[in-house]
Amino acid sequence: MSTTIYYFSGTGNSLAVARELSNSFGSTKVIPISKAITGEIDLSADKIGLVFPVYIWGAPLIVCDFIAKLKQADKYFFSVVTYGGSPGKTNIQIKKLLKLQGIELKAGFAVHMPGNYIPMYGAREKAVQDKLFEKAKTKIAEIAQYVSSGKTGTFEVGGLVMNLLGSTLQSMGSKSMRKADKNYLADEKCNACNICEKICPVKNIKMQDSKPVWQGNCEQCMACIQWCPQEAIQHGKNTAGRARYRHPQVKATDFLN
Repeated sequence: MSTTIYYFSGTGNSLAVARELSNSFGSTKVIPISKAITGEIDLSADKIGLVFPVYIWGAPLIVCDFIAKLKQADKYFFSVVTYGGSPGKTNIQIKKLLKLQGIELKAGFAVHMPGNYIPMYGAREKAVQDKLFEKAKTKIAEIAQYVSSGKTGTFEVGGLVMNLLGSTLQSMGSKSMRKADKNYLADEKCNACNICEKICPVKNIKMQDSKPVWQGNCEQCMACIQWCPQEAIQHGKNTAGRARYRHPQVKATDFLN
């Protein structure tokens, strides 16, 4: 049985999960959504996985756009969302979006990982991260077994209160998400290394006068601010000095365009 996993990832959590799943499945392609969305999307595999992070209790906008490009296919589709706070009803959202394309989501899972939303908090302590990674490894193995056996019907969501709150915030926040890059800036530590421009999955950063300029089409993936080797990129006045986060098994070169 062949499998294709389409993933979206800014700082490595979802890429690490996609890779771990692929190791369990055997014959598997792991393809970034940011590249697949620009051409003809291959749905020839027996099983199709979508792996991506939760943003504002919902799917990233690029994932929604990707699904809107899919053509009807009678395949085993599954989703795996990575989250730092709550998965919300993201898997239900994906189920509904796929249904609009004539596709049935067979199962949806959620994997708790360290959060990367540095505008609100810095990276968690290594001991806390390691504990989450250990639990995630077990959970990923369970997901792989479930999918490999062809089971259906599991759709993991967050708690009731967070689901209700998250649905409201997600519908409000997603409308302004892409323009929220106006809060990013490069401080005096910037040495024009160009990594932020190359690492942006949607090519939303252009270098002008040796400084990055955001173009108003942001996914809020945090790749630019988290991967900057000089920690020169800031989000407003609150991120200077905050610990950066990248998944330890993922490198910047895995993302460079």
